[in-house]
Amino acid sequence: MNVGRIFVMAKNVFQEVIRDRILYIIGFYVLILAVVIRLIPEFSNTTANKMFLDFGLAAMNAIGLIVVLFVGTGLVNKEIEKRTILVLIAKPISRTEFIISKYLGLSAVLAILIAAMTAIYLAFLQLGKFSHPTASILIAVIFLFLQLSLMAALAITLSVFTASLLATALTFGVYLIGNITPDLIQLGRLSRSSSIETLTQGLYLILPNLSRLDLKNDAVYGLQALPELIALFTNAGYGLLYSVMLLAVAIFIFSQREF
Repeated sequence: MNVGRIFVMAKNVFQEVIRDRILYIIGFYVLILAVVIRLIPEFSNTTANKMFLDFGLAAMNAIGLIVVLFVGTGLVNKEIEKRTILVLIAKPISRTEFIISKYLGLSAVLAILIAAMTAIYLAFLQLGKFSHPTASILIAVIFLFLQLSLMAALAITLSVFTASLLATALTFGVYLIGNITPDLIQLGRLSRSSSIETLTQGLYLILPNLSRLDLKNDAVYGLQALPELIALFTNAGYGLLYSVMLLAVAIFIFSQREF
């Protein structure tokens, strides 16, 4: 595996995604924050602070997820459909390098996108004179990036052996279930059905626990409260390890495909 080739290919992926007018999303984020900052006081003056804090982070999460769903699931399939994959694998580029470069390129796009939206979000908080725990917000944003990076790894993995549309639907489904993973066991017990309980236990063990990477509520409602440092590192390590495992699965499946 050649690190230099991976870097060059990841850079190409980054430039390709940026050229697809992905940065217009930042303008859309500015627009919706501008509208919300004007509308929120009309509905509730007492809870406007927390409502705007919550909405800004939720919108950032939603926009990042949309990018993962519609860009991440097409990175591999687009190469296959255009038959450019034949040119790439004919060159001295391994399939491992191909998958890793796609992931790193998309992760770089997510990093730029989230960093820009965070700067805009903080600027609006200052403009609206909303009280906000900056440290908690920044940590929540870092973990949001880890969560989206994990979803990017999942999207790429699913797109290796399924069509883009199906991969998009499956990725979104995993995202929804992954955010309620801690409740799956309880739901299985409440069903009073052994088969459903077995299913929920299996899903709990297999699917990523995305709630471990979701610190939005800590930033918005916990104010200055932050999880313990050990918990932060443990959860960050969990997200990174899960992403690596997904990429390993993607590389294995992709290496078995014939074109």
